[in-house]
Amino acid sequence: MELISFEEFAKLDLRVATVLSAEKVEGADKLLKLRIKIGGEERTLAAGIAKYYSPEELAGKKIVVVANLQPRKLRGIESQGMLLAAVSEDESSVVLLSPEKDIEDGTKVT
Repeated sequence: MELISFEEFAKLDLRVATVLSAEKVEGADKLLKLRIKIGGEERTLAAGIAKYYSPEELAGKKIVVVANLQPRKLRGIESQGMLLAAVSEDESSVVLLSPEKDIEDGTKVT
């Protein structure tokens, strides 16, 4: 495990987001396209979680995202952030990180 400084960690802008919609990406077995809301802003995310979550179970779910990640194109989708998930060592289990209690989307995670 590589250690980072507190200053490096502090650069991350982690926010609570609400999944507005999710859909499978044609021709990609693992990829889902999510539309999320972070405060007053809507964004698109591409996430390799289709094996673990159906689009239907994601709609309305609160998740934690890295909001200040540079956009990246995946299968033609501009992903405007990254969701956080716990992944087992053998990748057989993936669990999205979400707040324990309901809280407004856009809330900063510290």
